Amino acid sequence: MSQIDINAAHTLSREEAQAAADSLSQDLARKFDIDYGWDGDVIHFERPGVQGQIAVTDHEIHIQAYLGMMLTLLKAPIEQEIIRYLRDEFGCDC
Repeated sequence: MSQIDINAAHTLSREEAQAAADSLSQDLARKFDIDYGWDGDVIHFERPGVQGQIAVTDHEIHIQAYLGMMLTLLKAPIEQEIIRYLRDEFGCDC
């Protein structure tokens, strides 16, 4: 099992950060057929071969994803898409 673990600081309000995280989840859901849902300040997502979470705090966003063997080959494009989104939507310096 391969892991993606990204922790980045942001300067958005908590509500703005949650809205951006929700948009990220929607984008990933469209591109990679992922189901997701909120539990407090954490988005949990999964599909066959991947599971993880996106935790949003006042100043940070922490993304963890565990990829099964079949998706390990897609680790780099998934990680790059997440980093691009964090830069574009959160203003993070990842």
